[in-house]
Amino acid sequence: MVEIKYDVRKGADIYRSIYASRLRSWVSTGKINLEEVLVWRSGLSGWRKLEELEEFKLFLKKWEKRQKIKKPIIQNGLLKRQVKNILIVEDEEDLCTLLSDFLSSKKYKVETVNTKRDAVSCVKKKAPDLIFLDLKLPNGDGIKLLSKIRAICPETIVNIISAYGSEESRKKAKMKGAHAFIDKPFAEKDILKSIRRFS
Repeated sequence: MVEIKYDVRKGADIYRSIYASRLRSWVSTGKINLEEVLVWRSGLSGWRKLEELEEFKLFLKKWEKRQKIKKPIIQNGLLKRQVKNILIVEDEEDLCTLLSDFLSSKKYKVETVNTKRDAVSCVKKKAPDLIFLDLKLPNGDGIKLLSKIRAICPETIVNIISAYGSEESRKKAKMKGAHAFIDKPFAEKDILKSIRRFS
C-alpha cells in the first residue's frame, strides 16, 4: 500500500509532498503547531486542519493523551520535581570544587559562582532547579541575596549551607523562602538528602 502524501502549509511556507509518517513525526517533535498548520491532499476540496482528517484522528487522540500535564506529586507538603541543574553560591573555591565534583559524579549539571553579583547574573540568564547558597559572601549578605533569588526565580529550590547556623539565621532563611538549612561541615549524604527530598 502506497503511503499518502500531503502538502503542509505553515503560515506563508508550504512543504510539498510530505509523507504521513513525516507529518506525524513533525507533530510529535513539535516542529509544527497544530493551530497554525493546514494540509491538502488529493480528494480534498481545499486546505483542511489536520484534526479534520479521519486518518489522523486516532494518532492525534494518542498524542494529546501524552501531552497532558501530570498533576504535581506532593509528599509531606513538599512539591516533587526533577532536579537536574544545580548552582552553588559559595566564596570558598575549594569547597565549590569538592561539592561540584561530587554532584557532577551523580549526573547533576553543576555551575559555581563565588559572589553575589555573579549569582544574580547567573539566575537571570537561566533559573536552576536548585541552589546551594552560603550565607556569608564577601560582597553581600546571603539572606538579602536569598530574597533577590526568590524574586527572580520563585520556583527554584534554595538550600542554605552555612557555618553560622544560629536559630535566628535559620528563622530568617525560612521566612525568606529557603527550603533547607545545612550546617558546615557537612557530609556528602547530607547534600544528597537535601536534593532528594524534592525529587
